Amino acid sequence: MLQSRPNETDFFKSNVLGHPSGLFVLFFTEMWERFSYYGMRALLVLFLTSSILGDNAGWGWPRENALAIYGSYTSLAYLTPILGGYVADRIIGYRWAVIVGALLMTLGHLSMAFEFNPIFMYLGLCLLVLGNGFFKPNMTSIVAQIYEKHPEKKDGAYTIFYMGVNAGAFLGMLLCGYIGESPDWGWSYGFGLAGIFMLLGMLQFYFTQNIFGNVGLKPTYDGDQVKPINETPEEAKKNPFSTFDLTVISIIAIIGLTWIINDPMSKITDINLFNFSISGISGNTLSICIALVLFIFILIKRILQYTTVLRDKMIAVIVLAFITIFFWASFEQAGGSMTIFAKDYTARILEGNAKIGFNIANTLITVVPLIIITFVLFKLFQQTFKKYAIGNTILLSSFIIVWGLVIFMLKAQYADVQAEVPATWFGILNALFIISCAPLVSKIWESKYNPPATFKYGIGMILLGIGFAVLAYGASSIPQGAKTASVSMMWLVFAYFFHTMGELFISPVGLSYVSKLVPGRMIAIMFGIWYLAIAIGNKLAGTMGGMIDEITAQYSMSTFFMLFTFIPIALGIFIMMLTPLLKKLMHGVH
Repeated sequence: MLQSRPNETDFFKSNVLGHPSGLFVLFFTEMWERFSYYGMRALLVLFLTSSILGDNAGWGWPRENALAIYGSYTSLAYLTPILGGYVADRIIGYRWAVIVGALLMTLGHLSMAFEFNPIFMYLGLCLLVLGNGFFKPNMTSIVAQIYEKHPEKKDGAYTIFYMGVNAGAFLGMLLCGYIGESPDWGWSYGFGLAGIFMLLGMLQFYFTQNIFGNVGLKPTYDGDQVKPINETPEEAKKNPFSTFDLTVISIIAIIGLTWIINDPMSKITDINLFNFSISGISGNTLSICIALVLFIFILIKRILQYTTVLRDKMIAVIVLAFITIFFWASFEQAGGSMTIFAKDYTARILEGNAKIGFNIANTLITVVPLIIITFVLFKLFQQTFKKYAIGNTILLSSFIIVWGLVIFMLKAQYADVQAEVPATWFGILNALFIISCAPLVSKIWESKYNPPATFKYGIGMILLGIGFAVLAYGASSIPQGAKTASVSMMWLVFAYFFHTMGELFISPVGLSYVSKLVPGRMIAIMFGIWYLAIAIGNKLAGTMGGMIDEITAQYSMSTFFMLFTFIPIALGIFIMMLTPLLKKLMHGVH
């Protein structure tokens, strides 16, 4: 595939903070998309589990049911990018894929704003999953194309882009969470606010897209040749998928997708697509085991067809992907069981000096990042406002709304005699700690102390486990089977800190090693396997989190969190012990 490129000299003339202005158009588009995604995610489980009575009534679902649908939603959100990336690469181009994805997500959030009707809620989740599939992979593809011939600037570009991701997550959870949890507003306004900013992000991108020149337009083809970029002639032997391979993969995909959808559907309705058993084994368990066996079979079959060196590198990727499954299964408790813990088991009502301290801290961590982002906006306006007035005006309107909501929120918090910290507030700590700590971790990776992949993964998993150990200790005073409690909020703050440090050691590293270990022509399929691992982890997060009531009733809340302590720490030690083996399998890749 050959795609035309912009005049790069002209493209890099207009710059902001040393980078092309176009990067910051992507920065703000991605920021508003992450605003909407994390804003909605922060509310979903809380809304589903909130009582059907009261000032801000929810659906009153059991926690297991709510976490089942949460797990399926986040899991599918990591599977659809495989399809969305293919459609963009082959048919419509990256830019139109971003616009289509943003439009679908806007409609999804709008649908969820009618939360009183289950049909609109489920339709909204489906549209969000499909829209995410078009949007997520193609934003990063545009960044990659912009810097294709400027690799020396690529690390800095992705760092800036990643800051946009976390700025959006921070503001989305803060404002959608506050509006959605407030009885004066309610869930519909929280879901609707996410949709408003997704719409504004889409319009800003649409009216400013000419800044990218020809980058991201509909692809043109010169045959079907893909130039290998990092493999030897011996490794370049192609092994196309046979009809048998594709048939097995199709069967796995059908079973897997059906299982993901059936899990919450069987809990919240009378419909169960796997309502049978064979030799005492339930159809639900049997089906996913069959899919797993077939997946392992086709994976081994494919790996054995490659040269020894390439086979070794692919095995190394698969080992890291296996650890990734358990990382996300634990880390994604943030939107599930940890959100429930924040809502029902944490002392969130502050008075006196505690209230004053929280108000000051909350003001600083809200206003200071927003001032910095507004400064970036001002620098972008200096370069692009005259040429792209409509897109920039839409972006300016977005910031006016954000500043208005922030001032309204802070004013209301200062006016109240008591400060009730929203349960969704704790979610912003992840983004806050990333923004604060990412530069330090990045410096370590660039220094002589840069550890091998296995130690990065091992340390990351251990830090993740320590975060849950903190929660387990903090929850030790909660009686067995208790539905509510009031433990110190500091346990959640410490837990999020350790989880974020674990994420910085693992999340940005994984895709980097995929790109280093496999040749260019295989990047897409290995990224697909990587996203599949993340999707499985997200689904496991919902399934395991859904056991919170059962484990708490039979044992204790501490026992529930200790499970997420021992498993990551054990896997972290295990992967570090594999260092000599994986070093050999990587054949010199550091």
